[in-house]
Amino acid sequence: MRRRVTKLDKVRWVIAYSTDFVNLFSLFGYYDLYVRWQAGVPWPVVLVGVVLLLVFNVLAIRPHRVAMRGGRRPTATLAVTGAIILVMAAGVFMWAIPAWLGMLGPFVRRRTIVILSVLSVVLFNLYVALLGAPPWGTLVVQSVFTAVGVGGVLTNLWLWRVAKEAYEGQEAQSRLAVSEERLRFARDLNALLGQSLTDIAARAEGASRTLPADPVAAAEEMFAVRDLARRSLREVRSVVQGYRAVDLDEMLASVRAVLEAADVRCTVRAETGSLAPETRTLLATVVREGATNVLKHSTAERCTITIEDGVLEMSNDGVSGPAGAHAPNGLAGLAQRVRAVGGTLEAAPTHEGGYLLRAAVPA
Repeated sequence: MRRRVTKLDKVRWVIAYSTDFVNLFSLFGYYDLYVRWQAGVPWPVVLVGVVLLLVFNVLAIRPHRVAMRGGRRPTATLAVTGAIILVMAAGVFMWAIPAWLGMLGPFVRRRTIVILSVLSVVLFNLYVALLGAPPWGTLVVQSVFTAVGVGGVLTNLWLWRVAKEAYEGQEAQSRLAVSEERLRFARDLNALLGQSLTDIAARAEGASRTLPADPVAAAEEMFAVRDLARRSLREVRSVVQGYRAVDLDEMLASVRAVLEAADVRCTVRAETGSLAPETRTLLATVVREGATNVLKHSTAERCTITIEDGVLEMSNDGVSGPAGAHAPNGLAGLAQRVRAVGGTLEAAPTHEGGYLLRAAVPA
């Protein structure tokens, strides 16, 4: 089953491919080599230049992606591409230099890459001047390409770090909210059961001491223990029921926000005002399970949720294969709960290539 594409995945793709734009600078080199061939440079020399530039372009894609993954500096790749630009620079060929500096930028200090950028422009143009060619055109073009290439790569990687930190922050907030809810529930149970179990233990111990001397009094004490245990059980069930109770309107709003955050366009049309509290809680549970299945088991781009007269329909267009049997603790378990109150729950692919979850319960 295909993994759901997250917003962070899309941001990574955009940044990775846009960072590859520095290679476009070196593509001007192919035209330069063509012009030199037309000007009389022997074709074997031009062919060597084309092969070196092609190898450089292929290798230049990797360092940016390594930097985005937070991997170790690809020293071998940088060394090979660095040797290529030195060989080509000897032939007064500067098109690959800005791209190489853009590759190196993420793995050295900012001050270092600035110094190297300035040195590359100065040294190359001094070399051009020593050969007797006017360096001014080359100086301007190389300076602009170097500034745009190095600056663009560093800016893109900064944007990637910001996007990644924001995404991880959202996940951390979600985990924190779940942890806080679990702690709240644990505190409620501890407060409820702590005193009750202490009382039960104390009275049971008292009954055990009384039993040899006064069996009747011990029996009465054990009846009291039984009543106390039953009362505690009722209180626990009340707390759990309150914990499980979910507001339907809040659940619909939450599910819509979560789906849209995952790039699933969600439309909600619900008439919930006349529903009984038990029905609202049950439908909210079905909505939550349906949204979980959309996120985990589909590649949906659209989802529609409608509730009318106690009938919930939740459809999406993300079926990526045949639907298997429902898990006992998922839709199958919900179907049993729905049938227990006289309703029905069905979930299956549609003829249009989508998936429909339908629950009908007494309103």
